[in-house]
Amino acid sequence: MLKEQTDPHSAAVETTTELWAFFRGDFVPLRDANINVMTHAFNYGTAVFEGVRAYWNADEEQLFALELLPHFERIRASARMLMMEIPQSPQELADITLELLRRDGLREDVYLRPIIYKSSETIGVRLHNLDADITIFGVPFGQYIDTEGGIRAQVSSWRRTDDNAIPARGKITGAYVNGALAKSEAQLNGFDEAIVLTSDGHVSEGSAENLFIVRRGVLVTPPVTDNILEGITRRRLIEIARADVGVEVEERSIDRTELYAADEVFLCGTGAQISPVIEVDRRPVGTGRPGQITRDVSRIYFDAVRGKVPAYRDWLTPVY
Repeated sequence: MLKEQTDPHSAAVETTTELWAFFRGDFVPLRDANINVMTHAFNYGTAVFEGVRAYWNADEEQLFALELLPHFERIRASARMLMMEIPQSPQELADITLELLRRDGLREDVYLRPIIYKSSETIGVRLHNLDADITIFGVPFGQYIDTEGGIRAQVSSWRRTDDNAIPARGKITGAYVNGALAKSEAQLNGFDEAIVLTSDGHVSEGSAENLFIVRRGVLVTPPVTDNILEGITRRRLIEIARADVGVEVEERSIDRTELYAADEVFLCGTGAQISPVIEVDRRPVGTGRPGQITRDVSRIYFDAVRGKVPAYRDWLTPVY
């Protein structure tokens, strides 16, 4: 049976709290943060974004924002690919985000969406001589895909966009049509998620997630040269696997058939978090249940993001 899938809007929890956005240099009610239909980014996908999570720790009554500076450093790097500059530094953007979260006053998990976009209201395909702006908003947010029981994936007929076509290292809004095509194909075929290949047939990533496999006790993930996003969660999971789980990690190209031969497969990302894959193309992965290495890495990661692992508290910024 197909598991219900969501996006950052449909996963949002209904709330009576007044939510805010940072929009055109000021804080405004989220309902008023609107753009004109002639906005260049709306017409051509000329924008870049980040997904940032903040996790509620009920024991400490504290909301922890996860990896603020790395996310804002990456969005500025993505923006440069589209010839966009904004005046705020990563630290200033982090400070704005903390103020936004305090205004929202939420005491639950939150998903944050910063977007740097071509704000000029004009028609014409280009990147130069256009204005840029940034907006940031947050919504209460649960799971994007299953993080416990496991999901069933399909290798998509759609190939991953090549870095020489649309930069894979940048979270470019228009490029996510590629992932949307793959995800809808998978779900309409009765699967939960898609896995996309590079143009030469190597495994790249999920529709919007990085990918790991386990083979013979070694954790393997595609290299950044296989058209993957340089994932922040991916980097942290490599750190956890080596330092805490004691697993060897390899970054190398993965053949499609290795997905079928793998002992474990999982997807990861800020939105997806960590999601075990228990079936690929109707073939069970390993035992058909989340594997031990996946479970160990997940346990440590989910404790870390809620401030329960002292060694990783530097990932977090307390909001309140």
